[in-house]
Amino acid sequence: MIGRGWLVLAGVAALATGGAAQQTQAPVRTDTLGATNYGFAGPMTAPRTAPSFGDEFGRRIDPTRWRWDVSQNRKGWPNNELQYYAGPDRANARVEHGALVIEAKAEALRDEADWGGQSYSSAKLVTQKPLGYGFYEVRAKLPCGRGMWPAIWLLPMDGSRWPDGGEIDIMEMVGWNPDVIHATVHSAAYNHRLGTQRGAETPVPGACTAFHRYQLDWTPQAITIGVDGRAYMRVKNDRPGGAAAWPFTRPYSLILNLAVGGDWGGKKGVDDAALPQRMEVDYVRYWRR
Repeated sequence: MIGRGWLVLAGVAALATGGAAQQTQAPVRTDTLGATNYGFAGPMTAPRTAPSFGDEFGRRIDPTRWRWDVSQNRKGWPNNELQYYAGPDRANARVEHGALVIEAKAEALRDEADWGGQSYSSAKLVTQKPLGYGFYEVRAKLPCGRGMWPAIWLLPMDGSRWPDGGEIDIMEMVGWNPDVIHATVHSAAYNHRLGTQRGAETPVPGACTAFHRYQLDWTPQAITIGVDGRAYMRVKNDRPGGAAAWPFTRPYSLILNLAVGGDWGGKKGVDDAALPQRMEVDYVRYWRR
């Protein structure tokens, strides 16, 4: 989600991309925080073995697996986002009918001690334990109200400054451009501040009305991202620059959140009449490799 604070957790992915595949490169988009310069076509196949880590969201959010990130409520969140991220005392993040719900509301939580003046509430969950190279699959249904900015992404929690430590965005969507999802990676040499971010986008019809499988395969050689068994973005570890080009060698935390507004999500304002909006997550699965 483009430098939204630093959390901890690790790891992502190995990948299966058998068969014909192709890579395309085009100029980075300048009218968005996404990118279209690393398009790729190929299959993505989740392992058939039991996941190394996962959550099927049975009855409640498991605090041994997830933590609520509320660290920047007082000063405000990066990217000029407008939300207050509520903690476990609020129901912005909860389990309903076997799925995690992260809900954004138009409300000012003035009674919260760390309230920073925000007019919206939402939630941000971060895995408690570090993961690593491997295959990730998150089955989710997205919110499409104007001003919504849902994300499934990864950051290192080792104290690295952004973007030096890297960022992997498995899925981002902005509500003013529904049913188009984005995959992006950031590093010191390749990031949106320099206009050099690497990524791709793809249409996903029904992203807001049906569940889809958002996938990441992360190896020492490449980061491949896709949806529903098809890759649409691949970034290889083939650029000079050392860690500035490829910092993706450390454990990262997996993050699930729904932002409101911001430089990208709020580019065309926020439709208060469309709130509340929710991102639903059926499951999270990770296979270590």
